[in-house]
Amino acid sequence: MLQPHQPLLDAAVPPQRIPARDQAGPWHSEAVCRRDEAGLFFAPSKEPTAARLSREEAAKRVCARCPVMVECREHALLQPEPYGVWGGLTAAERRVVLARRRRREAELQRAVRVAAAG
Repeated sequence: MLQPHQPLLDAAVPPQRIPARDQAGPWHSEAVCRRDEAGLFFAPSKEPTAARLSREEAAKRVCARCPVMVECREHALLQPEPYGVWGGLTAAERRVVLARRRRREAELQRAVRVAAAG
């Protein structure tokens, strides 16, 4: 669960650590947000900053109690979904997670090349 002041690094769940779903059917059929108003997860045009922040925090509270939050987050990161709150992360937070993943992957590739050369 992402807390308001929790570093995004903790929110970056590597894809290989996602637990397999045992249930039949798509992950989104179990999503808590299916019972909530979609407007909570997507910004209306020209939304004031204070209203946006409040709406996003409310959406994150819904995500925090969702049994498929990790699957939802990974879906949004792999697509990538450009808008809305998905898996407890805003679009801006997902961009940070993706940038960190790309940096980590580049560092691992450099380390492999160095090890192979040495």
